[in-house]
Amino acid sequence: MSRVLIIGSHIPVSREVGDALCAASLPMEYSAGHADALQRLRVRSFGVVITSADRAIEESLALLEEMRSIRPGVKCIVLAHHSTPNEVIAALRARVFACFTPPFDTHEIAALAARAASDNQWRDDIEILSARPGWVSLRVNCRIITAERLLSFAKELSAQLPEDSKQEIIQALREILLNAMEHGAAFNPEQVVEVTAIRTARTMVFRVRDPGAGFRQESLSHAASANSSSDPTAHIAHREEEGMRAGGYGLLLASGTVDELIYNEIGNEAILIKYLD
Repeated sequence: MSRVLIIGSHIPVSREVGDALCAASLPMEYSAGHADALQRLRVRSFGVVITSADRAIEESLALLEEMRSIRPGVKCIVLAHHSTPNEVIAALRARVFACFTPPFDTHEIAALAARAASDNQWRDDIEILSARPGWVSLRVNCRIITAERLLSFAKELSAQLPEDSKQEIIQALREILLNAMEHGAAFNPEQVVEVTAIRTARTMVFRVRDPGAGFRQESLSHAASANSSSDPTAHIAHREEEGMRAGGYGLLLASGTVDELIYNEIGNEAILIKYLD
């Protein structure tokens, strides 16, 4: 388990994340600022650096370049007071591990930092296929931690949506993405899922395509959406018999939180649409 360095000990969110990491017995330190962070990296190794939330993403990316000249393998979780699509794209190109802006969920940040501290397979997990404001296409390896990383960027790409709408489409994306990784690729890290985020004047759209053979609605006995009204938990027993993770509510939840959920003919590609009007 590698150490975590948190920049900005005077920032409340930094202190809260640090407290959560300490409670999880994860070795961590605070630095007073950027210069102190660079000095600490010269003296000892840190696997993860969490930036100061009072700095812009552009400043944090410049610092990351300096940090990697000292510690090439360092993972960086960027906290910032706001984001723009161009800044999120720049963070993806810089191979930032994850990106967060207010409202901060300190437990989510700390949990991801803890997983990052023990993860050595992250560097090539997210590949940019095409990226411009309004259209970002990525190819991601099928690991749960990669899904969590991707969702942090998806939240920022959706940052201009009303908070309720943003939470709804991100929740739906999470369910569809995990379904794609689990059922389309069996969480095989050698397999990839393609994800595209499209923002128009009136919609937020996510497209998810997995490498699997697809499905038919009538074959989804492992999903809550296939349950009859007389047996609303039938899928739970089926999942236990098959040794599957707890769940099965993904399709049902996703279809209830977006305005449209559309599958292609064979069932290995989904489009989620949220109207902004």
